[in-house]
Amino acid sequence: DEFISSPPRKTVRFGGTLTEILLKYKKGDTTDFELLKHQLSDPDIKDAQIINWLHEFRASVAYLTKELEQLVNILLKLPWLRRSREVVEEYLGFLGNLVSAQTVHLRPCLRMIVSQFVPPRITIREDDVDISDSDDDDENVSENFNTCHRALQTVARYVPSTPQFLMPILVEFFPFINKSERTLECYVHNLLRVTVYLPTLRLQILELIVEKLLKLDVSTPQQDIEDAEETANNSEEKSTEEGLFDMEEDEDRKGSKVVSPSMERMAHPLAERLDILMTILFSYIKDVCHVDGKLDISSTKDLYRDLVSVFDKLILPTHASCHVQYFMFYICSFKLGFAEAFLDHLWRKLQDPNNPSVIRQTAGSYIGSFLARAKFIPIVTVKACLDLLVNWLHKYIDNQDTGANAYCDVALHGPFYSTCQAVFYTLIFRHKQLLDGNLSKGLSYLQSLNFERIVMCQLNPLKICIPSVVNLFAAITRKYQLVFCYTIIERNNRQFIPVVRSGTGGDLVQTCTNPLDSFFPFDPYILKRSKKTIDPMYQFWEELSAEDLENLKKPIKKGTSEDEDDDFLKGETPQNDGVVEIAPNSYESNARSPVSSIGSPADCYVPYPL
Repeated sequence: DEFISSPPRKTVRFGGTLTEILLKYKKGDTTDFELLKHQLSDPDIKDAQIINWLHEFRASVAYLTKELEQLVNILLKLPWLRRSREVVEEYLGFLGNLVSAQTVHLRPCLRMIVSQFVPPRITIREDDVDISDSDDDDENVSENFNTCHRALQTVARYVPSTPQFLMPILVEFFPFINKSERTLECYVHNLLRVTVYLPTLRLQILELIVEKLLKLDVSTPQQDIEDAEETANNSEEKSTEEGLFDMEEDEDRKGSKVVSPSMERMAHPLAERLDILMTILFSYIKDVCHVDGKLDISSTKDLYRDLVSVFDKLILPTHASCHVQYFMFYICSFKLGFAEAFLDHLWRKLQDPNNPSVIRQTAGSYIGSFLARAKFIPIVTVKACLDLLVNWLHKYIDNQDTGANAYCDVALHGPFYSTCQAVFYTLIFRHKQLLDGNLSKGLSYLQSLNFERIVMCQLNPLKICIPSVVNLFAAITRKYQLVFCYTIIERNNRQFIPVVRSGTGGDLVQTCTNPLDSFFPFDPYILKRSKKTIDPMYQFWEELSAEDLENLKKPIKKGTSEDEDDDFLKGETPQNDGVVEIAPNSYESNARSPVSSIGSPADCYVPYPL
């Protein structure tokens, strides 16, 4: 009965088969061809119609040559993803047949698939202005993405050269950073999924993602993120205070703690996007490197090589990025061998005179920050690195300290000063561990490094390194009687030459407190979601207690100057250009760390002895 009552299966709605229509079109008869295009473009086309057409097209792909590109484009615009399973399977079969018989249509097919890597576009109009963006409330969006990847794998199986045609399309379709968080999240997630079944594209895809993340990162300085968070917190506190007087509040909610969904969100919109994407990248690294919860050394090695390549190409030449470089920090935490390999890689960059000076200096900053901040690096590795760095410094002094260039000049000796700062910074963070257990043995080791020669040399590193680092290094080395730095610090302070600049507000007395323009790449990570991955392996700076300060200083009467009470000349926190308004002889104001070292040793004032 069901068979008798069901209508017969139609091939087309008008005379002739699809092959006959295409042949007529090639002979100049376009009537049936236009009807065909109209039917395929019908927004109300039914599943059964799509299946019938696709079935005929699969048998006629030999006729779909370059001249029928317009018809193929209509087929590629068919709404196949959100249809029945039968439609999806028929469409995947059609794609396979099409690209294998007519590779001229490969690019349009790839573009169609990649365009589905973001959620469907929702059209919203306000006052006749289209403010729509890609978003979704569709519970099937994840299943649709799975189908897209099946389609891409189908095409790649039939056309081995797919990867080289696919990569430019992936670059082209990457959403702008002002698109919604959901759009960026879906696209980056789908890009990383492509690397699983097209491994030859992994390096290029990682480069593409990191490049976009860097643009987000450098567009959102750490200070801007913190300012936005502070403003949001103040606003929230104000609204909470106003709510205390809302007499209509539901009594049942009293005493219950309500967690705001905004607690996990970043107040700065670009920081919010960066946080989401960094979370995805960390998850990807973890998933690739672990199989059934256990570290897979082979997979981790392969990914490490790709990430180091991306680091060299994109991260190392980028100044003052705050968060993206943490992908190296994270993968190195899986096994000590990777951390040591990364340190060795940076060391080779630092000591190679063929590298540009700025790259060598940045490598030095990474070494110091990594040794100081990575909890997973044992003290034995720290000592091995200090030995390498300090020995290199002594050899550098041997070669330069008596020559024609034996004077303080950042342009000539940038890598030397960067290495000095890395050593000082590492000692500040790690000196307790170096001396722990056997004090005499630890002191003997530190004495063997001969800091006195480094500090006293003609190149004068204490004058160039960031004052906050110099200040704490001087206090620690004086406490353990390793070297007495304060005489040199005082002499350097007297030698600061103020620069008078005229402006609308009058003359400004300025001097540079960060001539290296250095930064600490592994300063505290402040993105709320992704920081949960980093914090357990991260060494935070422990604020000095009153007892610690007493141990590091002798109470003395601070020197004063005639300008000391002038608010205009008092020390301000330097901006990224390294220029700060200070009184030239005010050591206290000169001991402030620049914005670029937020979270580094605190700007504590440790007076130097008279």
